[in-house]
Amino acid sequence: MVPTGGVAILAYLVVGLVIGVESMGVPLPGETTLIAAALLASQGNLHLEFVIAAAATGAIVGDSVGYYIGRKAGRSLFERLGRRFHHFSEDRIVKAEKYFHRYGVWTVFFGRFVALLRIFAGPMAGMLRMPYPKFLAANAAGGIAWSTTIGIVAYNIGDNADKIFGQLSVWALVVLALAAVAAYTYYRIRRRHRETAAVREPQSADV
Repeated sequence: MVPTGGVAILAYLVVGLVIGVESMGVPLPGETTLIAAALLASQGNLHLEFVIAAAATGAIVGDSVGYYIGRKAGRSLFERLGRRFHHFSEDRIVKAEKYFHRYGVWTVFFGRFVALLRIFAGPMAGMLRMPYPKFLAANAAGGIAWSTTIGIVAYNIGDNADKIFGQLSVWALVVLALAAVAAYTYYRIRRRHRETAAVREPQSADV
């Protein structure tokens, strides 16, 4: 029997939240979370249609938020992020810009299937002032196509995946998401401490 209570609802929320935050430009394991949830569905722990709906909603909403952030902050946003995360290095930003200038909305659609572009798509489209109606159409189509494709494929290989991953639980999905957030927070704290130490060292030398 597929659970319909609070635990299942929490799992759907986790799927949507992780994918949504990733779509805003934060490097979280959105696709891994979707696959894990689809595997849970194949074991009867979740409803696949709800998993897909949560993933698609997170993708569309997250990309839209990323779009407005990129539109408001502009190029300076990527320059600041590039100093903190290698995902936003200058060469990657230039490469993403070339894709957008050359392929336009198709980059938004197919970018959902590519890890790097999945993070870049929303903020980059906003920065480049892509008309929002065009962006939303490509974003929605890509988010639904990606969620449905990945969800169904992972669901259908669920029996074989059991041999690799063993029996999953809904709580395993929650732990996966929490671990990703914790790792990201730890990385930010360590990075900030290193930057602070680097600033203090020259000052100490001057003294």
